[in-house]
Amino acid sequence: MSLNSFGHLFRVTTWGESHGPALGATVDGCPPGIKVDAAALQHWLDRRKPGQNRYTTQRQEPDQVEILSGVFEGCTTGTPVQLAIRNTDQRSKDYSEIAEKFRPGHADITYWQKYGIRDYRGGGRSSARETAARVAAGGLARAALANLAPEVEIRGYMVQMGPHRIDRERMDWDQIEENPFWVPDARTAEDWAGYLDGLRKSGNSVGAVIEVVARGVPAGLGAPVFGKLDTDLAAAMMSINAVKGVEIGEGMAAAELTGEANADEIFMGNDGRPVYSSNHAGGILGGISTGQDVVVRFAVKPTSSILKPRQTITKSGESTEIVTKGRHDPCVGIRAVPVGEAMMACVILDHLLLHRGQIGDAGGRIG
Repeated sequence: MSLNSFGHLFRVTTWGESHGPALGATVDGCPPGIKVDAAALQHWLDRRKPGQNRYTTQRQEPDQVEILSGVFEGCTTGTPVQLAIRNTDQRSKDYSEIAEKFRPGHADITYWQKYGIRDYRGGGRSSARETAARVAAGGLARAALANLAPEVEIRGYMVQMGPHRIDRERMDWDQIEENPFWVPDARTAEDWAGYLDGLRKSGNSVGAVIEVVARGVPAGLGAPVFGKLDTDLAAAMMSINAVKGVEIGEGMAAAELTGEANADEIFMGNDGRPVYSSNHAGGILGGISTGQDVVVRFAVKPTSSILKPRQTITKSGESTEIVTKGRHDPCVGIRAVPVGEAMMACVILDHLLLHRGQIGDAGGRIG
């Protein structure tokens, strides 16, 4: 299997399976002299790890990250950084009954059709457990951004669970870390708790929409035509397990607007920098950052592993019924929030390095 790497200068390769001994990431291209240690990366992994509340899978994984190379005396050396996370709570026997069956909504059937072999223990390489490696790499990207562009701040949060959307009039970033759903609204978090409890107890699941915002991104990141910032952001988010749609800025809703309504009017600010009347573009024009907030949303489908009987076929082509046992997230969108943040951090850093390498300080001045 190839194509397990993403990024241009800051390049991340993930490896490992859900029920193997370990998984992790090899990060090449991280600038030298970035202060980082395992504890700094662990902070981000702790936000994603399973079993923290009743709304996520009860698999108990500490997700303890180890730095095996590329860091010396607390600083990156410029050589590849190898990150490893041991699997400690696998229950492969939970999947023995599906060795010959394909789970509807899973990659079981496509992995079999492509490779002629599949790791049925939790989905192997297609498992969402792979995203732990991305979060570790994202922690390294955040450390580098703190050094190279300290004004950049990245926050993710859920804006929709099933049919239920947040009230943007009540958005409060300080609430994001105060509830298990990463919702910027305490009242919405209470409502969603009851809704998801009902689905969880019935053995069902639901999808969600996550929004990730990067504030303080400098203008000029990204390049035409195939190096657009939004192109790489869309690809990064779409590569996350269970993601079925990605939007930048106004996204699909832009189709409902007129040109007059959609245009983000430009003015000169008191600090001598351009300011915009709105941000329908999501902070990106022509694939290049404007200096506004970079706004990305992605939709994740309902967790396919549910206790509801579903019709399927076996490898020999026989019709059968399947119930997926094991420990699963009733809403995978909850733990997708830290993953989306990590992917945003990796892409922003990658484009910052690309811009620095090609353009330096040669960009156009206004005023």
